[in-house]
Amino acid sequence: MNKILVMAWRNLWRNKRRTIVILVAVFIGVWSMVFLGAFMRGIATGMVRNGISTLTGHLQIHSKGFHEDPSIDHRFHGSARINQELGRMLPKGVLWTQRVRLPAVVANARHSGGVTLVGIDPASEAKVSFIGRAITTGRYLSEGDRHDIVVGKSLLEAFETKIGHKLVVMCQSASGEMASRAFRIVGAYRAELRSTEKQYVFVTKDAAQEMLGIGDDITEISILLPKSKGVSQVRASLLDYFHPGEYEVLTWKELLPLLRAYLQIYEHFILIWYIVVFIAMGFGIVNTTLMAVLERIREFGLLQALGMRPLWVLFEVLVESFVLLILGSIAGNTAAFMCISWFSKRGLDLSRFAAGAEFAGMSRIIFPDLQMRDWALANLVVLVLGIIVSCYPALKAARYTPVEAFAHV
Repeated sequence: MNKILVMAWRNLWRNKRRTIVILVAVFIGVWSMVFLGAFMRGIATGMVRNGISTLTGHLQIHSKGFHEDPSIDHRFHGSARINQELGRMLPKGVLWTQRVRLPAVVANARHSGGVTLVGIDPASEAKVSFIGRAITTGRYLSEGDRHDIVVGKSLLEAFETKIGHKLVVMCQSASGEMASRAFRIVGAYRAELRSTEKQYVFVTKDAAQEMLGIGDDITEISILLPKSKGVSQVRASLLDYFHPGEYEVLTWKELLPLLRAYLQIYEHFILIWYIVVFIAMGFGIVNTTLMAVLERIREFGLLQALGMRPLWVLFEVLVESFVLLILGSIAGNTAAFMCISWFSKRGLDLSRFAAGAEFAGMSRIIFPDLQMRDWALANLVVLVLGIIVSCYPALKAARYTPVEAFAHV
């Protein structure tokens, strides 16, 4: 075995230029698979993170029918009692918040438009969604604010208004009539997507309940888990209390179906991407190895004449390919890790392409996300398929008999 390795290593460097060319091909292939795969995974991870933090959470509880028809009629009672039950049922570390979320219209002297009114508990909401850390101008809501509102930066610009000015919010009340109230803008937030900034306006839960005349009723409960893996188990425990005939307990995948579809497409796309890159690299491996074999036909014939079995000839050629693949993979992985490390701190800023990125639901700054299964898949594709495509020139070398090899010109 040691002799085979020594022979393979020496044979590789008999033609340095050819060896370097194939090493560069493997290097570029592995680097592109690992590095660009991490960026594609980062886009998907960022979209999931944005979706969950933008008021979705990992789970939501609604009154039956609210998800299809988010109206004031689909609200539920007993928020204090439900809060106590959640504290008893949910595992340690799970966070939740209650909301009044309904379609509304906001207006000032110049403009009007449709938005989503979100009545929140400021303390618990700050732990569950993005809004607690997104305020860039003014201040966040406080518990006693009854006539204050927080809006997005983009909505401020669209309505040509600023902090301290008033917005009139109109929404259907419990009686079926249109309720309205003037709120003073006390803060503006910045979100990953401009559409989020234009869509959501925030008031305190007490202010929303008072305006709509719904007492202590709420429309939804958002639950945030420490990790996404336990969503199914938590949902199962919630369904023991929130009967499906009266309530909806939905996961983020059900609440964000387009995002779920994108993730499913991504899982197939990355495998296709790996195979396409490998095919381009595989042609180089086969051509280079085949050229090396054809140049050494007489040498293989001599080895067999001296007693080397055809199987060992085949094995020797495969070892050469394996060494090339290992060296190229080490260099490609090293370069990929360095690039990922650099971009993990700075990110890839897509602000100048914000409109296109937002249309796709992407964050303005993309951070790579290297997952072990993606890294392992990329390297397995290179090593396993690389050995498989090398079998053709290896079999060709092993098939020559000493007589045929010495007659080869």
